[in-house]
Amino acid sequence: MSISGFPTSSDIWLEANDRKIAVVQGYKARAKRSSRTVEAFGESEPVASIEGQKSYTIELTRLYATDEAITDGIDFFALADFSLVIVKPDRRIVYSGCQWADIEESGEIGEMIAENVKIVAAKRVETR
Repeated sequence: MSISGFPTSSDIWLEANDRKIAVVQGYKARAKRSSRTVEAFGESEPVASIEGQKSYTIELTRLYATDEAITDGIDFFALADFSLVIVKPDRRIVYSGCQWADIEESGEIGEMIAENVKIVAAKRVETR
């Protein structure tokens, strides 16, 4: 029995300058939003809540640089303003304006693998 419909490493990748620079084996995304309540004099409970700014943190596991990116001399530590693309069976999610926050590397000589990378994104767009 074959299972289909789950993302694979070919469905999750990093892009910079409209080029795929690395494929990703897995991810864990977290969205946060700062919100606050509005209080009114004489009221025992808030009268409204106001939506605040959103922030996105994504933990990526096992990044493999593409052959083209390796040829171009990719440096994950110099990477800035890139995108994370996740293609699922029913939608496509793009996190853009990304910056890395934490990189953990391991691997063998000659391989361009980053084990765990935590990134922050400025924007998240989901399309069907």
